[in-house]
Amino acid sequence: MNLLELLRTKRLLAIVRGSDRDASLRAVLALVEEGVPLVEVSLTGRDALDVIASARAALGPDAPLGAGTVLTADDARAAREAGADFVVTPGLGAGLDEAHRLGLPTLAGALTPSEIIAARASGATAIKVFPADAMGGPRYLRALRGPFLDVPLIPVGGVDAEAARTYLAEGTLAIGVGSPLLGDAAHGGDLNALRDRARAHVRLVEGRSA
Repeated sequence: MNLLELLRTKRLLAIVRGSDRDASLRAVLALVEEGVPLVEVSLTGRDALDVIASARAALGPDAPLGAGTVLTADDARAAREAGADFVVTPGLGAGLDEAHRLGLPTLAGALTPSEIIAARASGATAIKVFPADAMGGPRYLRALRGPFLDVPLIPVGGVDAEAARTYLAEGTLAIGVGSPLLGDAAHGGDLNALRDRARAHVRLVEGRSA
């Protein structure tokens, strides 16, 4: 799997973090069915590794499926064993290092210029600018693109539809979207509403009207 190329061409990463195992699994499958190209299951969700394993079994070996909030080396190893083929971290550390050692493509969390440099040096495939909204959102990303024009940056945190349009117009590689896309679906909420939002987000990143 070429994570960087998928991010570049598909431009959307959905983040699933649920309090209900079955609802989280249904949310993952619904997202994929509605054309969302990349899905990350956060390890802070309930029974997240089981959600990843079940999703992998349902989707088959070729669907991109990631594990998020990977903090430790054990997290990275468990994610791979469950069937994740890429890893997302909130910051630098052992999770990033072990994922790189295992050959897993990694979207590494970083916020400051120094952290971005360190993440790239640690082998990160792309940089998850997190939490992007805490530093001014699109304006901050625009400032980062000055010194890091060739670094693939993906804002995560507070990326609602309005912010997403601005980020994409600013030339960000892709966007990572959690609750503005998922709503309450991963907690047992409305799956049909999730499907509607998923289709709208796919149209948004493709540059079509919602």
